[in-house]
Amino acid sequence: MGPEGSPAANGHGGSTPPAATEVESLVRSLIGMMGGGGIHELDLAFGAVSVRLRGGAPAAQPAAAAPNTAAAAAAAVDSGREHIVAAPMIGTFYGSPSPGEPPFVEVGDPVEIGQTIGIIEAMKIMNEIAADRAGIVSGILVANGQPVEYGSPLLRVSSADAG
Repeated sequence: MGPEGSPAANGHGGSTPPAATEVESLVRSLIGMMGGGGIHELDLAFGAVSVRLRGGAPAAQPAAAAPNTAAAAAAAVDSGREHIVAAPMIGTFYGSPSPGEPPFVEVGDPVEIGQTIGIIEAMKIMNEIAADRAGIVSGILVANGQPVEYGSPLLRVSSADAG
């Protein structure tokens, strides 16, 4: 009935808002695209729903610390015995299930593939972050409550045979 982007084109027929699961799925997709494409801000409206996403500019202190973290991550990866678990999305990193509880992992802990190593809160949704490599945690590279970007190094895992 209308041009692309009109209610008829998006399949929601004008006045009927999309289901909450559709919006959640769309927001998750947009967050992923923002992180992967270097987009820091996005405003989108369709029907009765409007979405505003802001990745936020890095604060002065984390931006200053980023080169050191990146250099440490690169050195670890170059060694061939260590692997960096990176943030799959933009959000706030939490190392424990809730305040006052012990962390998911600590330096020296063994981890298995798929084991939860932290949580990233994005758009008030808590997303469990899993280890993508088995080994021993040799470094935690972000502080609890620290904002992270897509690809930010979170954790360093040494291979179990690195000795």
